[in-house]
Amino acid sequence: MEAMNQLQQQYVDYLSSLYREGLLEKQFLNIQKLQDENHPQFVREVLTLYFDDSERLLHTLDTALNQTDVDYAQVHHSALDIYESSLSFGTQRVQNVCVTFRSCYYAKDLDGCLRCLQQLKDEYYLVKGKLQTLLTLEQQIVAAGGSMPIVE
Repeated sequence: MEAMNQLQQQYVDYLSSLYREGLLEKQFLNIQKLQDENHPQFVREVLTLYFDDSERLLHTLDTALNQTDVDYAQVHHSALDIYESSLSFGTQRVQNVCVTFRSCYYAKDLDGCLRCLQQLKDEYYLVKGKLQTLLTLEQQIVAAGGSMPIVE
């Protein structure tokens, strides 16, 4: 029982650190609340979709920005899609880069877009790694027969 309490506390502390670091907003809590005994893998499944979609969009952005004739409309749509999905998950720092990215592609500033794309990749992969660690902690708690603590 003590090991379970420690694992649950580790989960709470880790998730709280993600909020403090500005990697997540409280929107993530709303996603967690949708997970229940009928949908025990809901957060994992939704995050997997987010990861797959974001990586596809990052690849699309990379390809679009490395063309001789950059299609800024495509850049706009892909960056907007990443922004909106990040908004749904509360991945705040990814959202912030998308806002900066917007001004670069509207200005057709290729150098600015390339810098923003690199920053977007950095922030996305940082948050992805942190969320994967969170999912691993969640999996350990569930495998040990524990329940997921809710962090308000």
